[in-house]
Amino acid sequence: IWQHLRFKTSGRVLFETVCLHLNLIEGDYFGLEFQSSHRKMVSLYKCNPCMRVCPGPKHTVLRFVVKFFPPDHTVLLEELTRYLFALQVRQDLASGRLTCSDPSAALLVSHIIQSEIGDFEETRFSQTKHEYYRLLEVASRLEMYGIRLHPAKDREGTKLSLAVAHGGVLVFQGHNRINDFNWSKIRKLSFKRRRFLVKLRQNVNQDTLEFLMASRDCCKMFWKICVEYHAFFRLFEEPRPKPKPVLFSRGSSFRFRSVLMIFICVCLSFSEVTCALVTLVNGHADDCRAATPSPLISPMLNDTGAKRTDDEEDNRRKNCRTDKAYCIAKELLNTERTYLKDLELITVLFQKVLDKEDCVPEALKTLLSSTYEPLHSHHTHFLQELEERLSLWEGQCNMQVKGEIQRLGDLLLKSVQELKALSAQLEMSSECVFALERACVASCRLECVCREFELQKVCYIPLNVFLLSPLHRLLHYRQILDRLCKHYPPTHTDYSDCKAALDDVCKLEAALRPGLEEIENYQKLLELQKDLIGVEHLAVAGRQLIRLGCLSKLSGKGLQQRMFFLFNGVLLYSTRGITSTNQFTVHRQLPLHGMTIRESEDEWGVPHSFTLMVQQQSLVVAARSESEMEKWMEDLKMAVDMAEESNGPTADLLTAKSSGASEVESEDDHRGSQTSLQCNGNDSANTRHRGNTTAHVCWHRNTSVSKLDFSIATENQLSGNLLRKFKNSNGWQRLWVVFTNFTLFFYKTHEDEYPLASLPLLGYSVTHAGESENIHKDHVFKLHFKSHIYYFRTESEYFFERWMTVIRSATASASRTRYLNRTEPD
Repeated sequence: IWQHLRFKTSGRVLFETVCLHLNLIEGDYFGLEFQSSHRKMVSLYKCNPCMRVCPGPKHTVLRFVVKFFPPDHTVLLEELTRYLFALQVRQDLASGRLTCSDPSAALLVSHIIQSEIGDFEETRFSQTKHEYYRLLEVASRLEMYGIRLHPAKDREGTKLSLAVAHGGVLVFQGHNRINDFNWSKIRKLSFKRRRFLVKLRQNVNQDTLEFLMASRDCCKMFWKICVEYHAFFRLFEEPRPKPKPVLFSRGSSFRFRSVLMIFICVCLSFSEVTCALVTLVNGHADDCRAATPSPLISPMLNDTGAKRTDDEEDNRRKNCRTDKAYCIAKELLNTERTYLKDLELITVLFQKVLDKEDCVPEALKTLLSSTYEPLHSHHTHFLQELEERLSLWEGQCNMQVKGEIQRLGDLLLKSVQELKALSAQLEMSSECVFALERACVASCRLECVCREFELQKVCYIPLNVFLLSPLHRLLHYRQILDRLCKHYPPTHTDYSDCKAALDDVCKLEAALRPGLEEIENYQKLLELQKDLIGVEHLAVAGRQLIRLGCLSKLSGKGLQQRMFFLFNGVLLYSTRGITSTNQFTVHRQLPLHGMTIRESEDEWGVPHSFTLMVQQQSLVVAARSESEMEKWMEDLKMAVDMAEESNGPTADLLTAKSSGASEVESEDDHRGSQTSLQCNGNDSANTRHRGNTTAHVCWHRNTSVSKLDFSIATENQLSGNLLRKFKNSNGWQRLWVVFTNFTLFFYKTHEDEYPLASLPLLGYSVTHAGESENIHKDHVFKLHFKSHIYYFRTESEYFFERWMTVIRSATASASRTRYLNRTEPD
């Protein structure tokens, strides 16, 4: 080909000649590169003359490579294109550029070998095509897929690497991604000598980021690659080059002049794509210089005729915030990010801890990996699709294109259908909780390992809750789809997919619901078993937790705070002394069979008090409010009715030492704490326990939580950005906030490994920020407990209502009647 090129022949002509020779239609994903005089691989840009750019053209070897890696390999239409992508994956894997775990590498190699050898000679061709598809499916889910690292340093001199992908600019330390900047967050990319500058938009904490690269040429080369990627994945028409000044020029004259094959494949119908490809082939045959605009630019994408400005993008974002469908999609994206990190805690961090221990049964390791790794792989791919869809949703497009991009049902329907194939893994998540508990009972060392892991910052909620998160996620999908179906009219293009996905989720949830209720109760019993001293055989079949919380017990010295635990058949109460273990010491159990309950405020002169009578003994207790008293009496009467119907004896939960001391319980909390230490000796004195469990929060806030509250909290989980302000502070702090387990967890960004702080919400009240509080902002709510006041601001009315809804589920304990009659707001 070199022999037929003229001196001024552009790189575009050479590249299109190669594509024509290969009979390649989808050539826009590819490019040519060569080794420069500095022995670095450099792209041959289509607007530059070949002879002038290449050093010694006659002796230069050009490599045909994949240049743009789409996040979804299914947009590749041609078999030849997928074959060339598979060859690129093979080369990257062999050269060490595509790094991954050993299991992933083994899977990739198996597909490569299968594509080369096959099972039988007569079926080799069809098998080869199928293996290439599988190879790309596995490779596209890897974090280093299509990543080309460029060495750099930050301002402190820390060695980093920069890369660019379809979504934006990425920052790596080694082969670990530590940060990323989406195109929507970037206002400008530039370079000055060796400094590569990323200017962010005003709503991001830091305005400009600066990276130092090896040389100006390296800096300029990476800047060109960023411009190319941004144009390929984000621009909606081919930019027209500005005329060059006659006398002199200022700055770089580099312009990217390719087409958006990826966007066309996503947004156009099949017939439009086919026509465009035919036109492209004819264009190659008629004129390789491409003097006319690219035939792949559809007329429907050229009706704007203007460049995107910052003001236009801000206005588009504001319009998106008022679009309820977009807000629902954004909520799904935010919560999916949190859920994927929760899965990674099991598949990466916890598995790594278990691999170091000899006390862990191999069967348990196999069970955990076979259950959660397929789910993690599925949701990783689903999150990538969500991020890409939201990125396009926020972009610039006309009304015809909006119908194809601004929708969510197709992605959810596809994901739910794939989850149906993973129903065995969803069912096994319950078995994982049982199996882990059995292994901990059999091995004290494993129990200590799990306790220590739970005390780490990254394990911000109980470990068993992480194990059950796949079942909880189904509930959230059902809520998302239900809101979308209520929002869309039946004639909407996205309604049918959303309705079909909702039906599938409801069927899957209905099949798993009985097991979920059982394992949820078992998980709560396991947590209480760790919190209580002096009980045994608590987490057994048939035992149900109904309510736990604080009541004041009337004694000879007045009212004294006690912690009560109501189960089916028995009521326990305990004290919490000043001990090193942060546990509650159980003093007494009251059987519910034959118990009577009556209000006794007039009898004893104690507000909100009631009396429990059983076996010729009485116990007078008082709640902190009338509503709290009504909830306790309602649940107690229901539990008594259950005990009467069962007509069976009550099992003794107290240990032998606790049973002997229960009748002579000390009225002095200090003496009670001493007894707990003496009773347990060395069994638990050296074992640390979580101090932020639900029981401890109820103790400190003097409140209670019921089984129904737990159920509501499981369904009401939320993640997203909030602006936080303290009562006496002036500015707002932007935080990533996760709400789960009755608690707000605060992060700097959604990529942080562990929360910076947490705020349990039991006992708090949530209200609108009043005019008298001088908060001159929209969408602000206030959290208040005694003298503690926090203000939070959301980005839209939708998210204001969603945060208010989920927080109220934690701050206002539900009565049984309200729970049964509740309806979710549209």
